[in-house]
Amino acid sequence: MSALQRVDRLVPALSWLRRYDRSWLRGDLSAGVTVGVMLIPQGMAYAMLAGLPPIYGLYAALVPLLLYALLGTSRQLAVGPVAIVALMVAAGVGTLAEPGTPEYIGLAILLALMVGAIQLAMGMLRMGFLVNFLSHPVVSGFTSAAALIIGLSQLQHLFGVSPPGGNQAHTILYHLALQLPSVHLPTLLIGSASIALLILLRRWRRTFPAQIAVVAAAVALVWGFGLHEAGVRIVGTVPDGLPSFAIPDISAETLRGLLPIALAIALVGFMESIAVAKAMVRRHRDYRLDANQELIALGGANLGGAFFQSFPVTGGFSRTAVNDQAGAKTGLASMVSAAMIAITLLFLTPLFTFLPTAVLAAVILVAVAGLIDVQEMRFLWRVRREDFLMLATTFLVTLFIGIEEGIATGVLLSLAMVIYRSTRPHVAVLGRLPGTDTYRNIRRFPEAEQRDDLLIVRFDAQLYFANVEYFQDTLRRLEREKAKPLRQVIIDAASMPSIDASGIHALTAVIGDYRRRGIALALTGVLGPVRDALDRAGVVEYLGAENFYLDVPEAIACSIDGERRARRDYTLQHFG
Repeated sequence: MSALQRVDRLVPALSWLRRYDRSWLRGDLSAGVTVGVMLIPQGMAYAMLAGLPPIYGLYAALVPLLLYALLGTSRQLAVGPVAIVALMVAAGVGTLAEPGTPEYIGLAILLALMVGAIQLAMGMLRMGFLVNFLSHPVVSGFTSAAALIIGLSQLQHLFGVSPPGGNQAHTILYHLALQLPSVHLPTLLIGSASIALLILLRRWRRTFPAQIAVVAAAVALVWGFGLHEAGVRIVGTVPDGLPSFAIPDISAETLRGLLPIALAIALVGFMESIAVAKAMVRRHRDYRLDANQELIALGGANLGGAFFQSFPVTGGFSRTAVNDQAGAKTGLASMVSAAMIAITLLFLTPLFTFLPTAVLAAVILVAVAGLIDVQEMRFLWRVRREDFLMLATTFLVTLFIGIEEGIATGVLLSLAMVIYRSTRPHVAVLGRLPGTDTYRNIRRFPEAEQRDDLLIVRFDAQLYFANVEYFQDTLRRLEREKAKPLRQVIIDAASMPSIDASGIHALTAVIGDYRRRGIALALTGVLGPVRDALDRAGVVEYLGAENFYLDVPEAIACSIDGERRARRDYTLQHFG
């Protein structure tokens, strides 16, 4: 690898900057401005969701965007504050400090530093594969439950009542029910009208800056009629100026307290980001995505952002879609968005003083509504019930017990399902299709013919320590189901990619058991790595090389019918 290639690998932006086509500039500028305008109310709303003053949402939309644009391999991914991560910040930090306090703010910033360090380390160690342990049903269940909790948590701002507290659905609903007599009608009207306008404007034109238009209208309404003096809660004074450089306060005690939620955010944030980034690559097909570099880029964005007062960020679904639809071709679009945030911080923050918190709640509610994946629930119920059970369990635990518990449950369920499916793989009994030499699963092809004295089994998995007992038990069960004593068993190993020491011992035991009872055993379609392992272990000599065949028809023709003997010679010559 040349020095230039190594530099490009470290800073992928250099690659597209050298090849930048002037025709891309219009799309990048348009997308950057659109997403930047969209980010202003969204960032402030998600900061409020995270339990932070709204200004921190703009801080989180500045430095992280620039760093990801330089380090990321996706050219359309829009990084910044997102609803699920904001909720996880509130759930994790809220147990250690009171939301909105200086201590709480410091912990949220430290959390970004920890998330960044974890993601950066995972990327450098090429551990992007770990995300595969969170299955899609688990992620869908967690996301749907988190979206509901986010929505319920914002009803307090929509109703104009005091915070209900808690991150469990039933707790939030209980406290809200107690405060229903205190609902502030002007606040409820402003929030409801904002939701309706956001939905209508988004349906009219997806790239239209609906959020900023609703924010501007609400600010003008509150300021013009003095509604803040009538009890409508507003954001209030928003500090101006760019975020200053500061090193987060670090102590062993706070690191221990934040570590579980930092790990959860690192994984969930990466999953959300990589899912969106992959969708963009499939759409454009003109560049490649590097999952480990994406971890490094997100880690760098969070790590660098923490030194400029950012809370954890990741790639967002809605902003990335808008970024792509508005014409983004490269990471320059994210740089333009960051410039828009910088301009806002320097000159425009006074305009948000009269912004009602109900409008920010409306922005959040509309954004998360699409995260409740009812279609996936219906699909899994119809197609695969065990996956639906995983989704439902993760959903219910997240909804009624807690965010961290939901993620932990999802990870455990994913691992348990991997282990379960690995220990009990698919096994097919094969029969011959009438008038052919083709053998298929008798459950899927009921017309397939079987011989009473012959058992043909296909084992569709590696044979290793976790499933050897199931392998042996299955052979015994299938033998018992036969009407007559067996003359021969044929194991089709074409779908067995590997075998370990436990598998070799189990296969040897099966060979010995059949031999003592006068039952012949043949193996067909054995793959190269498995053949080599069996040869080194002496199994080939023990079973006899003449009992290894290329396919099932050859095994039957040579070992039972006694025909086409020349084919056996061919098999022996080419074995190994």
